[in-house]
Amino acid sequence: MLQLFRYNWLVREEWFEWCKHIPIEELLRSRTGGAGSILLTLFHIADVEYSWIRGIQGKPDILVPFENDWTLTQVKALSDSWINETKLFLNTWSHDWDNEPVTVSWNDGCYTQGEILRHVIAHEIHHVGQLSVWAREMGLTPVSANVIGRGLFPNRMSS
Repeated sequence: MLQLFRYNWLVREEWFEWCKHIPIEELLRSRTGGAGSILLTLFHIADVEYSWIRGIQGKPDILVPFENDWTLTQVKALSDSWINETKLFLNTWSHDWDNEPVTVSWNDGCYTQGEILRHVIAHEIHHVGQLSVWAREMGLTPVSANVIGRGLFPNRMSS
């Protein structure tokens, strides 16, 4: 599962790089779907991941409101800091905890740690698809969504 988080983080990094060539007005332009704009969707992806990871750990959610005057650099720095904290947790996570129940303050349901981790992975992949559609609507090539060729899975074949 850690490889899929790494995949998401690599793709997210590539989207941040992609965005460096786009005017801020275009990154903030209101769009149909996603969280409403390219920059807000990148913020939303990071925020949701961080909130759920904190929830799994029994930590309170940290509400960081998105501001329309945020820069790409600010959103990326926030995402990077949250990824670093998430990596620390995921490096200690055990599949033995897959079925451990979790409740969070922003949702009435009770979920398992494994269910939440898989949700977080799928959530980001879903939004990356939305970013790809918006890129194509702008006449630009989106970041590749390929998992293959990113070096995430060691080659187990011997020569």
